[in-house]
Amino acid sequence: MKRRIETLLCHRGEKRTESEGAVVPPLHQSSLFTFTDWDDINQAFDARTERSIYTRLTNPTTRVAERKIAALAGEEYDCRLTASGMGAISAAVMNVLSTGDHIIAVKNIYGPTNNFINRYLKRKMDISVTFVSGADPAEFEQAITDRTALILLESPSSALFGLQDIHAVADIARTRGITSLIDNTWATPLYQKPLDMGIDLEVHSVSKYLGGHSDIVAGAIISSPQRIRDIVLNESELLGATIAPHTSWLITRSLRSLPMRLEAHQRNGMAVARFLEGHPRIRQVRHPGLESHPQHELAKRQMTGFTSLMGFELDSDDPEHIKAFFNSLELFLIGVSWGGHESLIYAPALGYRKELPRERFDDLGISPGDLRISVGLEHAADLIADLEQALAHV
Repeated sequence: MKRRIETLLCHRGEKRTESEGAVVPPLHQSSLFTFTDWDDINQAFDARTERSIYTRLTNPTTRVAERKIAALAGEEYDCRLTASGMGAISAAVMNVLSTGDHIIAVKNIYGPTNNFINRYLKRKMDISVTFVSGADPAEFEQAITDRTALILLESPSSALFGLQDIHAVADIARTRGITSLIDNTWATPLYQKPLDMGIDLEVHSVSKYLGGHSDIVAGAIISSPQRIRDIVLNESELLGATIAPHTSWLITRSLRSLPMRLEAHQRNGMAVARFLEGHPRIRQVRHPGLESHPQHELAKRQMTGFTSLMGFELDSDDPEHIKAFFNSLELFLIGVSWGGHESLIYAPALGYRKELPRERFDDLGISPGDLRISVGLEHAADLIADLEQALAHV
């Protein structure tokens, strides 16, 4: 019988007969696992991506969480958890690239991923990169060279919330024999399924909505079982971005409530976005769920729901006005990251202009007045009231 996703997140991957019927899977806080005899350990090495030998390779607690995340993407996929979102991105990218290859990436990609390309891949591996806006699939086609090995997407992006036409770009990549990878953190696999659209690799910062409680740092790679096995035995095992069993256990806890949490995030996020859009002191709101977003129709085609991270601009670029707004907020905490129970505010320019080369920062088009909020699980009316009183100080 085909089970719905809420059911799969409660039960997928759990073997209660092996843990005395415990309703919560046990935490296997162990670095290694022992065997009954020579034949047993020999057979374990033959099946070392499924049998637990050493936690750097596999761990039973981690496999429970991985199977649940894979189920979010679809029955035919597998997942590898890593110690951070950057652990997932770097392992997935390194699995594809060889020295001298060429990447096509969207220019508004996650800042540390941008740094990984510029500071590591270009300098250490002689990788070349072409950055495109991503708004038109033809940009990707035009940027392809005979060395292009990877197309790197983030849709929607977490900086300026631009989208790419995932179906179209996946078709271009597949036709030209190029691997495609997407950072799907904003939408989660619950609201957007890029692998079903033809993308080869999907990565996530599990620290965000999948974790959902602001108490873990983790990443995930989702792909075909064959590719995940290859990553496990190579980049993941050898580079060592191993997730801790306790973190995996907390992820399993979080995944059970994911559909309900995202419903609340979506409801609150849309309420706040519409309030901001109608406020006279707001110049622009960037949220794919708003009809005013230039790619709203594409968002509706690609996604089944919307989350609650968004950007907006005050009607003033005066730094003192921006500071006054920031400092007047009571419920919106000032901090990076997003996707937890708490509401946050951040100015992406603060980090990007310190992390990126000047020319790359200028190319992004992010100004000090571009603000970003992560709407949490508080009551929407309270959050709107907090924003309203803070805007009165501008």
